[in-house]
Order: sequence, then C-alpha cells, then structure tokens
Amino acid sequence: MAFKDDFAWGVATSSYQIEGAAYSDGKGLSIWDMYCKQPNKIYGGQNGDVACDHYHKYKEDVQLMKKMGIKAYRFSICWPRILPNGIGEVNKQGLEFYSNLVDELLKNDIEPYVTLFHWDFPYELYKRGGWMNPDSPLWFEEYAAVVTDQLSDRVKYFITFNEPQCFIGLGHVVGVHAPGLQQSVADTLQMAHHVLLAHGRAVKTIRQHAKQDVKVGYAPTASMHYPATNGPEDIEAARKSIFQMPKTMEGNWAWNVSWWSDPVFFGKYPEDGVQLFGELMPKIKEGDMEIISQPLDFLGQNIYNGMQVRQDENGQIEFVKRYDGFPKTALNWPITPETLYWGPKFLYERYKKPIYITENGLSCHDVVSLDGKVHDPNRIDFLHRYLVELKRASTDGVDIAGYFQWSFTDNFEWHSGYEDRFGLVFVDYNTQERIIKDSGYWYKKVIETNGEIL
Repeated sequence: MAFKDDFAWGVATSSYQIEGAAYSDGKGLSIWDMYCKQPNKIYGGQNGDVACDHYHKYKEDVQLMKKMGIKAYRFSICWPRILPNGIGEVNKQGLEFYSNLVDELLKNDIEPYVTLFHWDFPYELYKRGGWMNPDSPLWFEEYAAVVTDQLSDRVKYFITFNEPQCFIGLGHVVGVHAPGLQQSVADTLQMAHHVLLAHGRAVKTIRQHAKQDVKVGYAPTASMHYPATNGPEDIEAARKSIFQMPKTMEGNWAWNVSWWSDPVFFGKYPEDGVQLFGELMPKIKEGDMEIISQPLDFLGQNIYNGMQVRQDENGQIEFVKRYDGFPKTALNWPITPETLYWGPKFLYERYKKPIYITENGLSCHDVVSLDGKVHDPNRIDFLHRYLVELKRASTDGVDIAGYFQWSFTDNFEWHSGYEDRFGLVFVDYNTQERIIKDSGYWYKKVIETNGEIL
C-alpha cells in the first residue's frame, strides 16, 4: 500500500486570493488591500477586490470540489474579516462566513483544514508596527482564540502560518510583496522571532480552546534539493544543502528551512545561522524558545522545486547547473519532480513528524478551447511526475499524511495578478464562470484509486 487508507487528498487556496468581498460585511482592511492600490506593484494594476468572489460563491465551489472527489480542503481565514482592527471587536458576519463554509464542506464529506495566516495582515495592526511590534504575538494569540472558539467544534485540523519565508522575505526583505518594504537584517530577524512566538502562542491557544481533539501544524516552504546520483556522498550533500543557512546575508536571508523549522521542532536556532547573524540576532527573552517549540502534530511543507546537488572533489556541496532547455512552468519555475521524494524524506528524518504536502502545483497558459473545455496536459504531466515521487517516498517509509494541490481554482496570484493560472478549475474573471480543467478530472481518478493509477 503506497498511500495510507486515510490519506488526505486535497486542494488548497488562500483568503485574499479567492474571496473578494474586500469591503463587505464589516471586514477590515489588510495590507494586501492597501498594497494593491499602489501603482506599478501588481501586474496590470490588478487587485483582489473581487478575485473569484468565493465569499458569495462558496456553495457552488464546494459542489465543484464534491464533483472532483476532493476529500480535504485547505483554506485560510482572513484575519481582518474576523477582527476588523486585528484585535478587539469581533465581526460576527465574518465569522459566520467561515462557519457556513465549514458546514458546507462537512455536509459534502470534505475535511476542512484551516490556515490561520496566509499573508493578509490587518492594516490597523500594521500601522502599529506589524510584526516589528513586540505585542504582535499576543495579537495573533487573541485572533487564534476567536477562530478556535468558533470553529473547533467541527474543524479538527489547524495550521498556524503559511510560508513565513515569503511574507517576511518577500514582504520585508526584498519588498516585492505587501507591504513592499526593504528592511534591515536586524529588523527582519526580530520580526521573524515575533512570528515564531506568535506561532507558539497560537498552538498553545488552539489546544486550550479546542472543543474536541484537534491536530495542529505549520506550513513553511523552501527549495528542496535532490542528489545528482544515488551515491551516499551526493545524498549527504543534498541533505546538507536543504538545511544549511545562507553563507551571506545578501538577498533574501529568510529563504531557508532551518531558521523557521529548527526553533519550532528543536527549540533553538540553527548554529550556522546564529554565527552568520552575530550581533544582529533578535532579542530572545527567557522562555521564548519554550513557547516557540510547542509540540506539533504534523509538519506541512509547500514544495514546488529545487536544485540538483552533488559533492565536489573537495567534499563540498556543489549545485549542478541546469542543462539548456530545462523544463519549466509558465511562471518559469523549474520542473523538478524529485523534490517530492527527497524533500519529504529529508524533512521526516530531521523533524520526525507526519508530513502533509500543503502546496504543490504549477502555472500553465490555460485557455478555454473551441469545444468549451480547458485542456491542460502539461499540468496532468507535472502532477503525475511529482505524485509518483511522493508515492515512492511513502512506500519507502516516509509518513506522508496528505497532499494538497495548489490550487483549487485559478486566483489572484499576488504580484502576478491574474496573469498566472494554477487552478484545477478555470475561472473566467469577467463572468465568474468556473470550468473544471482536464487535470481536475484526472485528479479525481487519482483520488478514487488512492494513487494506484500513478
């Protein structure tokens, strides 16, 4: 048996990318609402004000999931939709939307997986310093309590953060995502520490407020490198390359595995990172690491690609140059299926927790054909190649608990606007018509056979 009998075959989305209703029913502003108003930040000057209008069309969307045989749905909650000011007054209409969505999913035998934070930080709290503010972990704790009180009678799976590498690294280090800042290494390290504290406090709070036995995890990302050969030297080089910190502070220091996962699972920052940052290290108070390393039930990991690695003649890690014409997606991301074998394998060895692939997929140049259908053979081929590798990891003893394809529908793809289509379902943004792509029907067969057809 390659995949477990209770394997979670799912799809994933995030609130700002699909919901729309940006100014409806008492919702507060997020930093993405504000960032999209700035000129020359988003492709074509686009924004998520309407997106896929999932806020109004969620019942139709759940029916599409049912038609596709989806077993699990990972979605995120818009923090300012629940707490318009980030803290304090609760917006009942916002809570009602998510409560109704959960009911609709359960009615259709789809397991909800709730992500608390997928980047839409409340603008009112951003004005108070955002993640720079030492109170930010307490803000997040308050928000986590509100959500848990409302949903944990029916929701069993909670994820604290999605990709801190991106919302800190892209939002505050290189500045191409909201809020679009380029801050110092010292500042962003301090923010990262607050994010990790917020994660730990949320874990504790979810468990304290949960109305049933719940499972809590975390969903970071990073490149997952793979060995050039099956020789032990190359395998060791690939393993080391995934967990080593950058050698310099240039570029996006936040793009790594260890800084974000070692504290969570081991209660300490990686030694090579501590040495690299030196006096720029964040202020760590007594008890901080204990809060950060609250026990988790699983590790979610978003995996898209990685580099091939080998050991050179001096015993050092060498990244293998990609050959000319290397396969890539419409977004110019390299296609490296091996990352879905080696990534989970190395992560499981290190952190010893069940692993969910919380995102994996690709952008294609999808169009509605003359027959009214959306034919996306490239997506089917991509997913097939990657899932074969995940199946191999599961067969080899890696505890793979589930797989969430990114994404359920085409959506607002951050600074790419509506230019990139990642969905199994095509969305016509002029009419909000949905069309299940060929890949959606293919994925249904994979789910029905629990991956036996791979």
